[in-house]
Amino acid sequence: MDGVTAAELRALLDKQAITELVYKMARAVDRCDAPLMHSLFHPDATDDHGMFQGSAQDFVPWVMDVLANMDATQHLIGNILIEIEGDRASSETYFVAHHRIASARGNGFIAAEAGAPDQFMVAGGRYLDRFERRNGQWRFSHRHAVYDWNTENPSTDTWDRAALATWAFGTRGTDDASY
Repeated sequence: MDGVTAAELRALLDKQAITELVYKMARAVDRCDAPLMHSLFHPDATDDHGMFQGSAQDFVPWVMDVLANMDATQHLIGNILIEIEGDRASSETYFVAHHRIASARGNGFIAAEAGAPDQFMVAGGRYLDRFERRNGQWRFSHRHAVYDWNTENPSTDTWDRAALATWAFGTRGTDDASY
């Protein structure tokens, strides 16, 4: 490519690698894939999700327990602004996270309520992430979730999955069609 320097190409490749880490994190959450999530953090990484603040190694089982009380989630990733300084980088990533929650179980965000309709909670916010490249590999060194808004409504998911046997529905874990 004419006019593209090696430094510009390196920055583009680094930004793409970091963007894919952000996307893989959303996949790990939505598929409840703890091994994938662990692989995205450096061993000494930290996480701040408000209700959880601590090591990323402790965050993974904590968030898997939270997700076990939800029937489905889908994290949509929006704008990603990345700043790179050598082997360190930071980013601000917008997200919209959808959660289908069985009201009878609750989940720490919505109180359990027997007989109540399942809830659909949507939250919007940003991830303020830090990354480091170690041994040639970018990984999260810190994730900080900042919440901007949310809304809760009764779930209107009415698909009769048994009657729609030829349809592919998302599942948690590695049985999902994406794996």
